[in-house]
Amino acid sequence: MFGLDNKDTRMLLVVAVLTLCAPFILNPFPTDSAMAQFNAGYPDLMQRFVIFGIFAIGFNILFGLTGYLSFGHAAFLGVGSYSAVWMFKLLSMNVIPAILLAVVISGLFALLIGFVSLRRSGIYFSILTLAFAQMSFNLAYSVLTPITNGETGLQLTLDDPRILGVSATADGSIPVTSLFGLEMRSTFEMVVGPWAFQFNAGYYLAAFILLAAFYLSIRIFRSPFGMMLRAVKSNQQRMNYTGLNTKPYTLAAFVISGMYAGLAGGLMASMDPLAGAERMQWTASGEVVLMTILGGAGTLIGPVLGAGFIKYFENIFSKINDNVLHGWFSFMPDGLENFVVFVIHPFIGKGWHLTLGILFMLVVVFLPGGLVEGGQRIAKWVKGRKNKDDATPATKTPAE
Repeated sequence: MFGLDNKDTRMLLVVAVLTLCAPFILNPFPTDSAMAQFNAGYPDLMQRFVIFGIFAIGFNILFGLTGYLSFGHAAFLGVGSYSAVWMFKLLSMNVIPAILLAVVISGLFALLIGFVSLRRSGIYFSILTLAFAQMSFNLAYSVLTPITNGETGLQLTLDDPRILGVSATADGSIPVTSLFGLEMRSTFEMVVGPWAFQFNAGYYLAAFILLAAFYLSIRIFRSPFGMMLRAVKSNQQRMNYTGLNTKPYTLAAFVISGMYAGLAGGLMASMDPLAGAERMQWTASGEVVLMTILGGAGTLIGPVLGAGFIKYFENIFSKINDNVLHGWFSFMPDGLENFVVFVIHPFIGKGWHLTLGILFMLVVVFLPGGLVEGGQRIAKWVKGRKNKDDATPATKTPAE
């Protein structure tokens, strides 16, 4: 199916089901229940899940296949966002031209940075990419203010020309981003008993693009080009000794990875037409590294799982505060309740990074292959138990 073998087809179908049915999957608890705060099926967060999933998939093409660890991929995310917002300001509010421009400009920017950075490998390559990212952040923050609007960020205004669109709506407000008339913010809510499910146009656009990006990554992983990148990761020096020039392959992987990041940045601007320099900070680059390693570097679905895991912690787990904890443990005696809340308090709310750090260390130590390896171990254990239960004991024949 689509040129994929059975295993890859099943994986693509699993990702398709998870993304398209996300409004149901991410809202397991009734809206009026105490556990409803763990629901993550609202449009803004679902959009972040898939957009950062695209970002992590692209980063995994570079890091997972070639072993080149970039600490500057947030620069391409920011460039993509700025490019998309400028397209909204100058041309129209249609998201397609904005996304295409974001991908092209980010690819050209990645070509420039990759051409210089890939002259070195290992930690020197990582430092070079980090330096370029910080240079880009400072340029966007203070030097290129006519283009980026500095610390305020690039926003839409009523004075924007928008050649193929309108600068203002009939009521005098700024028009919203759309896909040939379908507004990205339009949301349909379906109420089923105590549950409420939201279906957002912007989310489904990003979800279909995620599926296309995931399919492309599968084809890259299974192609001769992907095999060459794996060989680079295995032993680049030996390949150079054979007379094979690996630079075009690593540069191509770097550019493709940068285009994925630009695509994610363009989608972020399409959902919320604002671009700021904070998207280019080194912390954003470090975040995608965590996503990829946590999910499973070099695996296909791992980066998507890692992105969803971290974004869930950032947006849901971080909202748990002392009041919520007191509500959970109110059945305990007052002294014991206060003690339990005191013990848990550093790990929730603003301290969610501490919990995430502990989980990350546990994954790195016990599951070097990330969440994907954890799932494989569980599946292997379940399969082993099933085979053990199905096995019939051999009957022994008495010796004569």
